[in-house]
Amino acid sequence: MRVFRRFVIVIVLTLSAKGANTSKAATAPTVGSTLPNIILITLDTTRADRMGFLGSKRGLTPNLDVLARQSVVFTRAYAQVPLTTPSHAVLLTGTYPQFNHLDGLIQPLGADLPYLPDLFHHRGYHTAAFVGAMVLDAASDAAPGFDRGFDVYDADFHNPQPGEDRYHSLERRAEDVANRAMGWLSQNSQGPFFLWLHFYDAHEPYDPPEPFKTHYASEPYDGEIAYADSVVGSVMEVLHRHGLYQNTVIAIAADHGEAFGEHGEKFHGMFLYDETIHVPLLLKLPGEKFAGKRVEARVALADVAPSVLEAASVPVPAAMQGQSLFSLMNVAGSSARPSAGEQSAGGEKGTPERAIYSETNYAHRIYGWSELHSWRKEKYLYVQAPKRELYDQVSDPEALKNLASADRAIADTLDGQLSEFKKKTSSVAVGPAKLNPEAEEKLRALGYLSSDSGNSNNAEKVLIDPKDKIDFANKIHEYMFGLELDHYDEAFAGLQVLVRQYPADAGTAYLEFGKSLVHIGKYQDAVPILRSAIEKLPDSSTAHFQLGVALAKTGQWESALTEIQAAVDHNPTSAQMHYYLAAVDNRLKRLPEATVEYEMALKLDPDHFQANLRYGRMLFLEGHADAALAKLAHAVKVNPDSAEAHSFLADAYQQLGQVENANRERAAAEQLKSQPPE
Repeated sequence: MRVFRRFVIVIVLTLSAKGANTSKAATAPTVGSTLPNIILITLDTTRADRMGFLGSKRGLTPNLDVLARQSVVFTRAYAQVPLTTPSHAVLLTGTYPQFNHLDGLIQPLGADLPYLPDLFHHRGYHTAAFVGAMVLDAASDAAPGFDRGFDVYDADFHNPQPGEDRYHSLERRAEDVANRAMGWLSQNSQGPFFLWLHFYDAHEPYDPPEPFKTHYASEPYDGEIAYADSVVGSVMEVLHRHGLYQNTVIAIAADHGEAFGEHGEKFHGMFLYDETIHVPLLLKLPGEKFAGKRVEARVALADVAPSVLEAASVPVPAAMQGQSLFSLMNVAGSSARPSAGEQSAGGEKGTPERAIYSETNYAHRIYGWSELHSWRKEKYLYVQAPKRELYDQVSDPEALKNLASADRAIADTLDGQLSEFKKKTSSVAVGPAKLNPEAEEKLRALGYLSSDSGNSNNAEKVLIDPKDKIDFANKIHEYMFGLELDHYDEAFAGLQVLVRQYPADAGTAYLEFGKSLVHIGKYQDAVPILRSAIEKLPDSSTAHFQLGVALAKTGQWESALTEIQAAVDHNPTSAQMHYYLAAVDNRLKRLPEATVEYEMALKLDPDHFQANLRYGRMLFLEGHADAALAKLAHAVKVNPDSAEAHSFLADAYQQLGQVENANRERAAAEQLKSQPPE
């Protein structure tokens, strides 16, 4: 452990020095304040069975183990969705996915949902978030709405430029996240504050920094866990040094776990077994109240938000569906409310056992296969699927023996309970999430698939159980990463085998492969693959759109126009697709048509930066500087860091004789151009 301790000390000194440069860092401790500070740390893709405080003997989490001894540990905590964005939505809103309607990727967090940072912000808290990857970047439309209530939402990510590594573009290491967070805290340490740190390190690809890379060369995932633990330790040390630890509520949870071949799954998102649903959860209360207590009853990530609110004596909104965990900690005077999922069967002494609901529709969204829903009740795990599953988790903790056929009465009872719970906790959906090709492209670089290829009403596909095609999903995932790593020949050979093995899913295979080729810039190679995809999936707006992009990138503008027009026809509510159609029309000098498409894009999304920018520039070049001005000014408002937008706006001002405004915008453009890239 000596090398790890030395690594932590380096971080601690860095963070402490950062705080020492400000006057606020040296202020009196906030211990005794009537309002506790709140720190939420989420550990992405972190399995419960890697935690020492949950029984692991691997020695990966010495710092979390120390914190656990000063906290309440929930030994059976479960995620509601095995995907980053929807799981964080559950955790931060205290609502279930069937209520908040964020059950997949690239979906907006509703402005009417209860939301922890917003609730604390309205109570006078300083609020800040420092996230570790583009998947939670609100500004890039990967996680729209997640920045609500935050004074600072630090998530400036982008696709890698040539020669740029993923840790300076797509994601950040935990050390970087912590440094940014502690820098902010040095300016806001008098509190009260709500601070969220998101560590993405344990997510694929597994590539921990030294010394963890060498020490865990044969188990890089474990190395990522050990590395994240060391950074958690450094954060705790800073809190101690600045007198912030004792009066701070610290909640640490994973959003979901990871599968390594159990039940056939080799990543996460597809299934609902413990490998990806059972997560670590601990809660440190002010003054270390109830330190060392272990709660064995099942709890849900939906319970975290009301628990944190109660810890800060903030009223829990009626819309929150989770149940405060204080009743399980035997806290006197608890105001815990019964949740919609509460069941009356044998939990902690004097409290009912809680049944836990989880779901995933990842397989349905991507491939059109069945959704899955699970219900953990008493000793059973029940999975609602075309081939339903029932496991006795006492005698069969690894869920290897399906009892659904043998114990039909129990399976029927649990199925009814699950369906009734889902019905009672659902809200009316406004409509399906709109496909955002730009956000989809960004998430693809992180290994996430998201398209409309599976969103058909094909009754045969909906009846497909993901268990029966998990090998197909694993290989699509593998080949996509292979392309990212320039393993083109192996990936292409694998694709040819895959479409022969799974002819009914060949369209999806071609589409995902073609999209990956577009993503890595192999446009010429992508064209025939995407044409094959369209043959199998003629109604897929994604397939037409991606082919249109590939054709445009290879100079085939007329053909590109046909494909992107088809994409818009199949998905007329996508502002991004209307923008691309306008751009192609503009390139082909079809200016009246381009005008119509730009206008439609801005009608659907008035803040669409590129549509405002390019439409404004087109108007300017056509001699309509007055009309261009409004569009370009709005583009600057949407993205004030764009040198190009300031430059174009300067040209419009100059043409209109507004010299002072033109000089101001030109100076802003030059200043932005001179700034070194982050």
